[in-house]
Amino acid sequence: MATLVDTNVLIDVFHTGSPFEEWSAFRLADARREGAVVINPLIYAEMAAGFVLSSTLDAVLSPSAFQREDLPWEAAHAAGQAFLRYKKSGGDKRSPLPDFYIGAHAAVRGYRILTRDPVRYKLYFPSVELITPETHP
Repeated sequence: MATLVDTNVLIDVFHTGSPFEEWSAFRLADARREGAVVINPLIYAEMAAGFVLSSTLDAVLSPSAFQREDLPWEAAHAAGQAFLRYKKSGGDKRSPLPDFYIGAHAAVRGYRILTRDPVRYKLYFPSVELITPETHP
């Protein structure tokens, strides 16, 4: 089964010092054994904040290691609707839309999400299987 890898897990693996570095590395290796590990342009863009050179980021997130997928058009509506529910329920974070798009991408493609930040995914995309420190200690 394919796994969409959330940015927080990639930060753990590629920027040392996180208390979740070992957990994230093990779970990423598990995901590779079970199928493709996928990133999309939003995840790539979030990771770019930690790399001055795009060539360095491309080496870290090599297409041979991470399957790169465009954002599915079908996910755009689902992401927007989830964001609307979030705002109507009192959500105040100004720009959580990338999280909703990542969740919608996984939902429309039938992927799991490897993440340490499951709250919005659980609430707005309950059909998506999550791999988290709570579910996979």
